[in-house]
This record gives sequence, structure tokens and C-alpha cells, in this order.
Amino acid sequence: MKEIGFGTAFKYPFNRPVGMLNILWIFLPIIGWFALGGYGIRIVKHFTKGDFKELPEFKFGKSFKIGFFMFLKAIPFFLVYFAFQHAMSKLHWGGIAAVLFVSIFIVPMLTINFFKKETIGSYFEFDKVTPVFSNIQEYVIAVLKTIGLQLVFFVMIIVLVGFPALVFAKNIFLADFYRRFVK
Repeated sequence: MKEIGFGTAFKYPFNRPVGMLNILWIFLPIIGWFALGGYGIRIVKHFTKGDFKELPEFKFGKSFKIGFFMFLKAIPFFLVYFAFQHAMSKLHWGGIAAVLFVSIFIVPMLTINFFKKETIGSYFEFDKVTPVFSNIQEYVIAVLKTIGLQLVFFVMIIVLVGFPALVFAKNIFLADFYRRFVK
């Protein structure tokens, strides 16, 4: 499968500019946040299917439901992850390195897998991380492209369109990696 280019990723949130107005739901505490979270999950699901055309249509009820229930389903993973971080904090520099390693190389793929499958168990399917290490060069490139795209959108915050672009396109390269390498 062909990988997504930086230009395509950059243009993605602007292909349907009205979709970027959905970021305004952030001003509706809790309810809007769940809806935005669900919308973000829907966006990642589009990415994992190879759909990089434009932001999907925002459906408040559907997005809220996805966001709320995915939040609840994520709690077991985050409890385990926070326990891991706490245990590693006792090891000083070695622990910091371990947490950084897990945060960069393991958690993103598990998160995208969780978004795609929407099950509690999918956050613990560690076999989905194997392609990261068997395609390490491709993965590092995806991470670097993600950082580069985020920096570009961060600079664009000055003209206000950068924030929604940053929020809605932040997982595009990692989801593309998942689409191409994770079975």
C-alpha cells in the first residue's frame, strides 16, 4: 500500500474547511469534549481505511456516544499504564527511558488499534506492536512526519486555523502506518 505524503496530510483538514468549525465543541465542557473525542476516533478510523480525502461529517449524538463509551473502555488501560509509569519513576533515568520508549513505540499503535476495534481488549493486543519493530525505519519516519506536521500546525495557530488542523490531523501518519503494516 502506498504511504500518505506530507502534502496530502497537510491539506487534509482544509479539504472541507467547514469541518474545522467542529473544534468549537471544546467550549461545551464535558459533553462537547466527549463529542470531540468521538469525532477524533471516527477520523482515525477513516485514516485506517485509507480515507484521507476530507474531514467526515460531524454527527453530535454519534460522536458523543463513541467518545463517552470509549472513555469508559480506556480506563483499564490507563490504570495499568499509570501503574507502569509510577513503578518506572522509582528507577530514575532508566525508568524515564522505559516510559519514553513505551510512549513512543507501543502506546500509539495500541491506541489506534483501540480506536479501530472499540473494545477494551484491543488496548491489550500487544501483537499489534510487532510491525513497529519489524518496520522500525518506516515507523520512525511516521513519528518524525507526525512531529513535523504538528509543528507546522502549531505555527499556524497564530492564524487560528492551526488549532483545529492540529487536533483533527494529529494521528494521520501513525494511522497510515497502522493501515499499511498492522494486520
